[in-house]
Amino acid sequence: MSADLLATARRLARASPSRPRQSDLKRAVSTACYALFHGLAKDAADVLVGVGNDRPDAAWAQAYRALDHGAAKTACGQVHNLRFPPGIRSVADTFVILQQSRHDADYAPNHRLTRGEALAAIELAEQALNDLRQAARRDRKALAILLLLRRR
Repeated sequence: MSADLLATARRLARASPSRPRQSDLKRAVSTACYALFHGLAKDAADVLVGVGNDRPDAAWAQAYRALDHGAAKTACGQVHNLRFPPGIRSVADTFVILQQSRHDADYAPNHRLTRGEALAAIELAEQALNDLRQAARRDRKALAILLLLRRR
C-alpha cells in the first residue's frame, strides 16, 4: 500500500502543471505521511506476526491496526535515546517531521505549500521506507515493539 500511496501523492503534487492547487499539494503531503504510517504498520505486523501463508491473518491485522498516530510520534521521539542505528533513527525522525507536515496540511487553513515542498515530503517518506526495508530485522522488531506496546 505504501508504494501506491506514494504514487498517488506524486500524481497529486503534479496534478496541475502550471499552477498547482493547494488542495492537491496538501493532500499530497498528507498522503506521503500516510504512506510512511502504513509502511511502519505493515513492517511491525510482518516482523511480530509473520508473513506468508502460515501467518495468522487475524493476529497480523490486529498488529497492523495497533499503530496509533500519537503514540507512534511519541515513540519515534524516544528512538535517539535508545541506541537505535542511524537508519532507524532516520525513519523515526522522518515520521515526526511528516506527522507535523500532515497536521499543518490537513488542519491549518492558512498553511500554503509549494510543489517543491510537497515533492520533498514525498521523497522523505520514500527514503524513510527504504531505510526501514534496509534495516536489520532485529532493529525493525525492536522498533515495532516500541511503536506498538505501551511501557508500564
